[in-house]
Amino acid sequence: MIAKRLSELRKKKKWSLQYIADQLNIAKSTYAGYESGYRQPSLEAVKELATLFGTSTDYLLGVVDDEQQTIELTNTSFPITVDGERLTEDEIHQLIAFIRVKREMAKK
Repeated sequence: MIAKRLSELRKKKKWSLQYIADQLNIAKSTYAGYESGYRQPSLEAVKELATLFGTSTDYLLGVVDDEQQTIELTNTSFPITVDGERLTEDEIHQLIAFIRVKREMAKK
């Protein structure tokens, strides 16, 4: 799965094999091996590739199908922070209400 996703992302961005290899400080043949499936990237390389392509490691590994994973604030089961401080449930509801009002005002 990772080989296919890497190839698709690279072509979508119109990047060359050499460009990506240069960004990762690896040989072009090493990266080409990732795309062909001949080589498997290390966990650190997967992390770096996800950062480079602006996607998640889960997407590269085939865990999720959405290139850009979204988070639904109305149904969060993990902590959300602002400036390093965790939002309370009340603050999340206020944030959601603010966004809904702002969107309504933009429609008018």
